[in-house]
Amino acid sequence: MTSHGGRRGRAERDAITVEIGYALCSAVFAAAVVFGAVAGPALLFDLPGGLEHALPLVGVALATVVFFARVVSVLVRFQRSSQPSQPGRTSPDS
Repeated sequence: MTSHGGRRGRAERDAITVEIGYALCSAVFAAAVVFGAVAGPALLFDLPGGLEHALPLVGVALATVVFFARVVSVLVRFQRSSQPSQPGRTSPDS
């Protein structure tokens, strides 16, 4: 059911599906970039012991936060854009 009481149409369900897919794919990409930027030096260079073990852990933690933040931000933005700005009111030029 939609916020106005009707059932979702096929086009609306398809738009939601596409938006979820976009949110997940862009979140995976952003998380991978963050992980690579943080943990990359530890994987590529010979760093002191503590730093070599800490950077991948910090990279995983930050990548997880970035992943969930990206998914939530994309889906919230989609939800806000699909709702009318003033429910129940018509445009002034109608």
